[in-house]
Amino acid sequence: MDRPRLALELLLLVALATLWGASYTFIKIGVETIPPVTLIAARTLIAGTVLLALIAWRGLTLPRDGAMWRRFLFQACLNSVVPFTLIAWSERTIDAGVAAILNSTTPIFAFLLTALITRHEPVTARKFLGVLAGIAGIGLIIGLEAFRGIGDQLIPQLAVVLATVCYAGAAIFGKGFRGLDPMMPACGSLLAGAALLIPASLVVDRPWTLDPSPESLIALLCLSVFSTALAFVIYFRLIHTLGSVGATAQAYVRVPIGVAIGVVFLGETLSTTAWLGLGCVIAGVAAMTMPTRPRVATVGG
Repeated sequence: MDRPRLALELLLLVALATLWGASYTFIKIGVETIPPVTLIAARTLIAGTVLLALIAWRGLTLPRDGAMWRRFLFQACLNSVVPFTLIAWSERTIDAGVAAILNSTTPIFAFLLTALITRHEPVTARKFLGVLAGIAGIGLIIGLEAFRGIGDQLIPQLAVVLATVCYAGAAIFGKGFRGLDPMMPACGSLLAGAALLIPASLVVDRPWTLDPSPESLIALLCLSVFSTALAFVIYFRLIHTLGSVGATAQAYVRVPIGVAIGVVFLGETLSTTAWLGLGCVIAGVAAMTMPTRPRVATVGG
């Protein structure tokens, strides 16, 4: 990958981290008056419909063969149905920041799954050091006090960790859509997810009886259009350009971006250790996404 293209991919990585970093706040506001299953059913339906409209506008059509839709359905379970619902349910009791911290471990699981099972990408010492640098950076940025009470809300926190494992598996399985326009697996998996979640919402929540607040509805719209529809298109592109571990490295960037949003909009302050942590995070992402230079063969005299 040449330098201009790599710069573009890294810029998209930051954009994806921003969109998904904001999603925790949107979810937190949304679940205040909208139950988790209904929130996620609406999220996948709205996002899938937006992408379907864009695909039609471009003059394209979704694949029609059953095998591809079965793959979309499996991808939906890994990348939206299960993790979205688990995180939304968890955020009814835990802070959005705690969810972001726990969910930022996606690259670790992607790295481990790649190293132990699929082995479809080279496992290098540099990537391993990138994982360690990212973890150290998150610890410095958030501070150890953020992890206090981790035993008090063990079940919802474990639910976020399980969602994180799903995301790691989705990043690896998503490589199988190589050759498809990024909008196709994004739209197909979201619509497949909506097909599973809408009946569950009708049975469990009876959404016609709900009275969501305007704030929750606005959060749902932003969550669906920006943090889901747009984010998924970028995500599937990055899986093919940076690899599954590289694409999930945006999880490290979500944390400093969330801190920056707090500084700008909420008047929060950053400590010296937080700035050091930001440097560690950037170093970790670079280590996991920069391509390895090929060795140059030398001829002996």
